[in-house]
Amino acid sequence: MAMDLSPLTKLNGFIGACLVDSESGMMMTKEGGGDFDLEVAAAANTEVVRAKRRAMSELKLDDKIEDILISLGDQYHVISLVPSNDALFVYTAVDRENGNLALTKVTMKTVASKIKL
Repeated sequence: MAMDLSPLTKLNGFIGACLVDSESGMMMTKEGGGDFDLEVAAAANTEVVRAKRRAMSELKLDDKIEDILISLGDQYHVISLVPSNDALFVYTAVDRENGNLALTKVTMKTVASKIKL
C-alpha cells in the first residue's frame, strides 16, 4: 500500500497535502497542514470532485479528470486524481507568492501515479 506524499513537502510554499477517498470524503493520509485544516479541505474538495464529475456526465464528456486547479489570491489549491484508483485524489495547497504552479502540478502527478491502493 503506497501512499507517500512526502515529495510534496519539498515544494516551495508548501502548506499541506492529503490523500482523499472521494466516495467518503475521508482523508487517508496527510503531510503538513499546521493551522490549515486538511480534514475540512478533504471533505470540501470531495464535493468539488463530485460536482465536476456530475458536470462531465451531464455534458456527456467521455473523459477523465487529471487535475483541478483553484487559484486564490494568496494560494493555489490543486487536486490530482490517482490514475490507479479514480476514487482517490491528492489535494495540495501552496502559497502563491512562493510556490511554483507548474512544479506543483508535475510533482502531484508523479506522486499520484505512485499511489497503489
